[in-house]
Amino acid sequence: MNQTEPDFWVLEYVTITKDPRTGLVVAIGGTEQAADILQRTGGFLTSPGPRGDYHRLPHGLPIEQQRLKATTASHALLAAGHSVHLDPTLNMLATPDRDRDPALRYLTQLAERASAAETSSAVAEVLTEVAAPVHGLLPLTREVIVRAWTTASDLHGAAPGEEPGPIARLGSTANSLSEAARAILHARNHAARPTQPPVTTPAPGRAQAPVSRRR
Repeated sequence: MNQTEPDFWVLEYVTITKDPRTGLVVAIGGTEQAADILQRTGGFLTSPGPRGDYHRLPHGLPIEQQRLKATTASHALLAAGHSVHLDPTLNMLATPDRDRDPALRYLTQLAERASAAETSSAVAEVLTEVAAPVHGLLPLTREVIVRAWTTASDLHGAAPGEEPGPIARLGSTANSLSEAARAILHARNHAARPTQPPVTTPAPGRAQAPVSRRR
């Protein structure tokens, strides 16, 4: 008995993602029906592109609005039988701890590496992860503090130097993190130097016996 492949009602693939260059949420691919769903359920706009029309959300939407509209549109497309890829950063239904758990595992692994290090160079590698100028943990944490400080000041309508005390201290905290990163890098550089073998000296009162020569 010959078996035939079933017909699947899956329409053209649609990708909803955030363009890293412009920051716009765009939807690429799909049929006219998909375009209709994107416009009705997500508020997407049709725009001309170099390879044909594409769909995007309006400029200036807050991030939470972008995520809400992208998630709503993707589920409406799925319900209509379309295949959809939704950028995980736009998915409002994703697990909140999705990114936090790997970060915690990474910190735990660094602590274990520091404890298990058997050479100074291994210690230096751990310190590099903590304080590297661009992607080190401390500089990245400092960036979070600076942005929180700036946003909190704006929300309070405070001019620079006029923030409430607790908010103003965020600025000094950011400076402290910079100083800590520099101190850790200095220690990293010292630990990375090759260790010199200890110099042994004869114990006092124990003169070396002369070597006798046979004639």
